[in-house]
Amino acid sequence: MADPAPSAATVNLPGAVLARAMATTVRGALRADWQGSALGRWLAVRPRPTGFATGPRDFRPPNPQAGRAVLAGVFVAAGATLAVGPGGDPWDRPSPSRGFAAALHQFAFLRDLAAVEAHGAAEGLRLYLEWRRLFGAWSAFAWRPEVLERRVFNLACAGQALAAPASDAEAELLAADLARQARALLADPEPGRAAERAAAAAVAGAALSGRAGERLLARALRRLERALVRTVRPDGGHASRRADAALELLFDLQTLTDALSQRGLAAPEGVLRAVDRLAAAVRFATLADGGLMTLQGGAALSAPYVAAARAQDELGDRPVTAAFDGYQRLDGRRLQLVVDAAPPTPGPFGLAARGQPLGMEVLANGRRLIVAAAGRGVACGSTVTMANAPFGRVLQGFAGRRLGPELRGAQAAVSVERHEAPGALWLELAHEGWMRRFGVRHQRRLYLDVAADELRGEDRLTPTARAQGPDGRHFIPFAVRFHLAPGVSALVSQDRRSVLLRPEGETLGWVFRNDALEVAMEPSVAGPPEALRPTQQIVLRGHRRADSGARVRWKLAPAAPRVDAAGREA
Repeated sequence: MADPAPSAATVNLPGAVLARAMATTVRGALRADWQGSALGRWLAVRPRPTGFATGPRDFRPPNPQAGRAVLAGVFVAAGATLAVGPGGDPWDRPSPSRGFAAALHQFAFLRDLAAVEAHGAAEGLRLYLEWRRLFGAWSAFAWRPEVLERRVFNLACAGQALAAPASDAEAELLAADLARQARALLADPEPGRAAERAAAAAVAGAALSGRAGERLLARALRRLERALVRTVRPDGGHASRRADAALELLFDLQTLTDALSQRGLAAPEGVLRAVDRLAAAVRFATLADGGLMTLQGGAALSAPYVAAARAQDELGDRPVTAAFDGYQRLDGRRLQLVVDAAPPTPGPFGLAARGQPLGMEVLANGRRLIVAAAGRGVACGSTVTMANAPFGRVLQGFAGRRLGPELRGAQAAVSVERHEAPGALWLELAHEGWMRRFGVRHQRRLYLDVAADELRGEDRLTPTARAQGPDGRHFIPFAVRFHLAPGVSALVSQDRRSVLLRPEGETLGWVFRNDALEVAMEPSVAGPPEALRPTQQIVLRGHRRADSGARVRWKLAPAAPRVDAAGREA
């Protein structure tokens, strides 16, 4: 049974992190020694499967072009490319990056190969047999849980197709290997991915025939139902608060329910309940451009990829709620706003969490305009920073290597008030993350004028403690940051009171006005790690006295078209 995820109170106890790291190290070493031993490998394939009973359907959309590239010996993953030529071996040479190596060993390319009907299955089988020759017995890297998880899922979905062109001996090896790897996956106790790993093992169990498949499926489903209770929040969000994590788990569970249906079995109630809740989370997180919101470290993903999961949603385009999983949405005619109105997740579910309280993402005319930049610090969010101080810290050193880059010290209380009136929506938000160091509360007011297509904001720093310093009159610098989406150009006016923002391909754009003491345009970087793109950020700077507050007001509105002397738009 997987260890329960520690609560925020538990992880903050003195020595708790070091104790968890040491326990994880010991468990991992014992597990690796056992799974890599001859006896462990022998027992892991008992009972032996008799073949494949089903071909589970992965609902993620394939990329036939990528499949044809693999047939030509070109592998593209994690922003890197490896060319080995037709019939080449990608396993016997160095990978261009560690991320590329992980993706390669996960066998995600099998989904793309399956879309190339003529030779895809035969090439997938050849690549697996080449992999098995070098890594099938054991490998510290290739058998890491995060790599093993996706390989088990991908092999389970492709197994029946790969077995078709295989000899009887090769098909038997393929089925036995899948059973062994799925059993090894269930031995991993890490709680942050417990649901995803149990789901992958359950898909493998549904794919395999005979007593081996039945026993693996029953064990994995028991583990999965327990893990889903911790992973899927009662309101439907993923425990990590990442929209892309909710989407990927939804894909896995959709595949599992389909595989069970092929075997004439009903999915457990806990699985069906999780599917409904995750589908609601994905509906909420799908923005006007068809991609997902990216707050708390999520990836936007492509609109067709998101649509593939939503195609299985029986509720389809049902209107979403205004608030979900700690996020708030304001939807106007041309403007759409999502705000992070809850603390980031601590512990093992927070390996990608970001300390960016009240950060937001804005879309205009269905185009990303203001986003979160790449990075986990507060300065990478579209929110307020104080004196260049960090907001939380990422676990590093021995504990970070063993437990992962958990975010600590960023769980500040957040308050939210939502108001709605005809033609207007607004939020009153506040967080207390700066109180201990600076004695202020950050309050953010966001007002969406639906009729005028205007977003008005006010960021206020309100003293909540006795003035700091000997006389309370020293000044503390602060900044309000707005990271622009890649492709958005920015032109600052001469008086520096407004900035013209124009998404790529648009003619008019949007005007960002403000009353800050200082306005600067600074470089920024946004996008997923494998596809980072340079961009800019608007930085509104000011100073506040330790015994008084500060306020910055800003507004985003459509740019008015220029009109010539004849009254025509120029």
